[in-house]
Amino acid sequence: MDRMGKSRFETSRDLALFAATAAIEKHALEPVLLDVRANSSYTDFILILSGRSMRQVEAIGEALQLALKREGENPLGVEGERGGHWVLLDYGNLVINIFHHPMRDYYDLRGLHDEAEEVELDVPPEQRVASLY
Repeated sequence: MDRMGKSRFETSRDLALFAATAAIEKHALEPVLLDVRANSSYTDFILILSGRSMRQVEAIGEALQLALKREGENPLGVEGERGGHWVLLDYGNLVINIFHHPMRDYYDLRGLHDEAEEVELDVPPEQRVASLY
């Protein structure tokens, strides 16, 4: 946000795509961006990511906060920064969930939002979960 309280991003979609790109640059696994505007009253987009280790989960969370802060965006809330199983970053119109990958299947946020439209992202093959196995 600038000094007038306006986001530099024209839309919440622009914010979500910026965050997804920053996560991909930090080597997050299997990023999924859900457009929940038609189904949710608390946010417009949900970004779901994984890390290979608890330390990577923390590093992705820190990198996203820094990248968004450089753009003038500050989170409304942050949960689980230390511990590494799951970090939640709430930016109002965007909620980012970063999981240690084994925990992601357990919570199945994608399944909870199965009616949401998935926004296509350009994810390198090595960051797809299928490439891990």
